[in-house]
Amino acid sequence: MNLISNWFRRHLSDPQVVILVVVLVIISGVIIFFGKMLAPLLASVVIAYLLQGPVGAMERRRVPRLFAVVLVFVSFIVFLLLLILGLLPLLWQQVEQLYDQLPSMIAWSQETLLRLPERYPDFISEKQIIDIIDVLRSEVTKLGQQVLSLSLASVRALIVIMVYIFLVPLLVFFLLKDKEALLGWAAGFLPEDRAMVTEVWREVNLQIGNYIRGKALEIMVVWLVSYVTFTVLGLQYAMLLGFFVGLSVLIPYIGATLMTLPVASMAYFQWGWSSDFAYVVGAYIIIQILDGNVLVALLFSEVVNLHPVAIIVAVLVFGGMFGFWGVFFAIPLATLVQAILRAWFTRTLPKEAEEVATQDLPHEVDLQSQTSE
Repeated sequence: MNLISNWFRRHLSDPQVVILVVVLVIISGVIIFFGKMLAPLLASVVIAYLLQGPVGAMERRRVPRLFAVVLVFVSFIVFLLLLILGLLPLLWQQVEQLYDQLPSMIAWSQETLLRLPERYPDFISEKQIIDIIDVLRSEVTKLGQQVLSLSLASVRALIVIMVYIFLVPLLVFFLLKDKEALLGWAAGFLPEDRAMVTEVWREVNLQIGNYIRGKALEIMVVWLVSYVTFTVLGLQYAMLLGFFVGLSVLIPYIGATLMTLPVASMAYFQWGWSSDFAYVVGAYIIIQILDGNVLVALLFSEVVNLHPVAIIVAVLVFGGMFGFWGVFFAIPLATLVQAILRAWFTRTLPKEAEEVATQDLPHEVDLQSQTSE
């Protein structure tokens, strides 16, 4: 018990540490309990971080902030409208085509599975294949019921979409325009002696901004490269698959692994075991290798200084705590933990050294007195 009490006294007696812990607990509680209600605000914060980069660049060139905010905000809205009007119809068209082709894909999959017992009788039986098909049918039925329930709730979904369409841009504009005022208002709730909180905030704020801007660029690059590659190779639904491959980079390592199955399945449905199938799978693997080893290194060289194991653990832990936002901010949150530990032990280690020196001081005095005698 003395060991534990000494550890708490040594590491948690600093008021700065207590303030930081309280702030983190309050923020975590707000996100956990009110995350769904605050989803428009969180989405607006992400977009505001994304646009802060060009706004800051214009400010450094002595452009007035209000003019920079208006120009960047209007440019972003125009780009977003062009992206939606140009790509959304194509994505929806491919979704409809995939839905129409789904029954034939399921029938072809059943025929392929039923031929397996003839080829490999020592490893799999016809009863096992029938059980697998029954399970797949039940899952497809559940999926259809979920889609039906979503369509019945389309009115509510439409209301939510309308709220996002009007509320999020408004929030983004005011977050950019009144950034300093809002930060000053939030800082007013903290004690005046908050050096440790300020230190951690500066580092994490810089990391989050760089991470969001880099992640947005990574999504666009991976999406475009995947779409062009799949189109050149003749793969069906190239735009739809490229879109989901781009979004998969939101979940480091895990997203790329999960997207392997849809890409390989679509290539197999189209060509079977052939050279075209091998080309598509090989191209997808090359894209992921280049993304993980070249693109990420270029975009996040100053942001991601974490081991892959730490990143995967962060995705699992923060995703379980905060849902989608925990997965999206897994790397910045891991960086936050790293910054907290660095700042914490930077403040506590000198105290420990001072205590050790104080404890050794009487012994040194005795040695000096004995030497003088």
